[in-house]
Amino acid sequence: MLCGALLALTATPALAAPEAAPPAGAPPRSQPVFADEPVRETVWVDTGLDGDGDGTTDRVAADIARPRTDSPTPVIMDASPYYSCCGRGNENELKTYDDQGRPVGFPLFYDNYFVPRGYSTVLVDLAGTNRAQGCADVGGASDVTSAKAVIDWLNGRAKGYDAATGGAEVGAGWSTGDVGMIGKSYDGTIANGVAATGVEGLRTIVPIGAISSWYDYYRSDGVSFGADPSGLAETVEDGGRPECAAVKQRLDEGAPANGDVTPLWDERNHVPDAANVTASVFAVHGLNDLNVKTVQFGQWWDALAAHDVPRKVWLSQTGHVDPFDFRRAEWVDTLHRWFDHALLGMDNGIDAEPAASVERAPDEWSDEPSWSGETATPTALHPVPGETDGLGGLTSTPAPADARASFTDDPRQDEYAWAQQPDQASPARSLFTSAPLRDDLRLAGTGSISVTASPSTSSAHLSAVLVDYGPATTRDHLGEGEGIRTLETESCWGESRDGDDACYRDTEATTADVDYRIVSRGWADLANHESLEQESPLTPGDPHEMTFRLATADHVVPAGHRLGLIIAGTDGAFITAPDEPGRVDLDLAGTSVSLPIVGGSEAAANAGLDAAATGTAAVRPERAPARPEVHLNGGSFTR
Repeated sequence: MLCGALLALTATPALAAPEAAPPAGAPPRSQPVFADEPVRETVWVDTGLDGDGDGTTDRVAADIARPRTDSPTPVIMDASPYYSCCGRGNENELKTYDDQGRPVGFPLFYDNYFVPRGYSTVLVDLAGTNRAQGCADVGGASDVTSAKAVIDWLNGRAKGYDAATGGAEVGAGWSTGDVGMIGKSYDGTIANGVAATGVEGLRTIVPIGAISSWYDYYRSDGVSFGADPSGLAETVEDGGRPECAAVKQRLDEGAPANGDVTPLWDERNHVPDAANVTASVFAVHGLNDLNVKTVQFGQWWDALAAHDVPRKVWLSQTGHVDPFDFRRAEWVDTLHRWFDHALLGMDNGIDAEPAASVERAPDEWSDEPSWSGETATPTALHPVPGETDGLGGLTSTPAPADARASFTDDPRQDEYAWAQQPDQASPARSLFTSAPLRDDLRLAGTGSISVTASPSTSSAHLSAVLVDYGPATTRDHLGEGEGIRTLETESCWGESRDGDDACYRDTEATTADVDYRIVSRGWADLANHESLEQESPLTPGDPHEMTFRLATADHVVPAGHRLGLIIAGTDGAFITAPDEPGRVDLDLAGTSVSLPIVGGSEAAANAGLDAAATGTAAVRPERAPARPEVHLNGGSFTR
């Protein structure tokens, strides 16, 4: 049990008891030596931008909790738009203030745990949210600059004040200027964006379930998920600020419903700027996150790896869940040592530990020196026809030149309906399954599918779904808690003070017994077959070639299971339908899937994927995962 888990199964405690000194020879670790009431204050930092167009530059509120010491301290920062509208963490904590407007309640455990250990915590209201001036622009310059300006202020390069308007200038002489940014979802996205600026003083980021490209949050290779950034802007502005109407209009104009990539989306794509990242990165993502989908992690990780950015990763079986709620003791311990190393310069060995930790079964984790997604080999598999129309095989051998398959788009169906009854043909999808695998097969990384498709109408949306057919017990990521259950007991992580509780309700894994698991999926608009920036007319009956991405995965298909590939039209659980759904014919000789297989073609052959196709999947699931009610939090925001 972590030494910071101070009181378990208790009501709110008073100050925590001092921790015991580490044993002789143990790696160094910061200790909770600052027991006095922290300094709590707000500084309004000038961003240099005038988002609301009132003729004055906007100031964002930075709420600070710091130790009472004459020695400068490093900073742990969480910049968020959710401190007043939606809350942070599993218990939806909001910022609170006393009757004079001074900060009292700091969401999450960071101030409770780290301030006694010699860190300062800074929680930043993004522009247009809570007490900050300006307008929310959902991933744009205003968002990123909100946090970057605070780092600049901490390093003496920007101005801060003791009031929202006017006031006296305030310096940050109490700070070393070394900053670690952390946050889940939108907050982690800001950390990614600030790191991509290369700002001096940012030493590390800890993005949890974070976005790397806002296009891929709202769109996918030309199709829309049915939501738009202006709706999120209005949400985080607590219903909207009238002075920000022009900003939301620009968001609407720059995010066309047809799914094309535009300059607005390019501005909100941090992946091309990974070369600027000088901070280390400790990324966390749920492999079953259907909100901030795993392609967000995969493309960011690949870009960081290409530039040799120091990095570490945890991949869980959960959905959109913070590691504090699925691996709490280990998380706080690891995060503590990570910040000690990155911000205090402690030689505690964390940089020599396994860089990747992947949850293989509920609460069962596998560590490796580096994530295998970096070394997995793209390996081509081919759908081939079977004895029954609509059911075929999946093998390393290409299909004959005249092989064909087809489906009729039914927007009322989705991937969960398609994946069921794999031994029965359905007009709404074409299903291709391997023979039962002889060996375990691990997929790690981001795959793609290439199709040659002929639509019967002038518009067509495509979906591809990768399925592991076979029984398993997994986290119930489609359930209410996305893989966790919140309990009535509490554990405490740091020191509780009046108005700022360090205790949080415990959680446990929820599990489901299933007979298939969806490993990855991808969606595209066939009209974007030539370019994601511009649709091209589709001529009914003509073949069109297109390659589109599959979500990043890390999954072991056990021996005895079958690997399935579904190709269909509108996935009603995620994407919008085309104007004229119709029949789509597939040229199987021109269709293949590229999968990131650990061990490449040799591992595929050992697993039996070079075997002749059987044509049908001889596994009928007795139960299927329950269809989720909501994927994108109503399509309006990411928390």
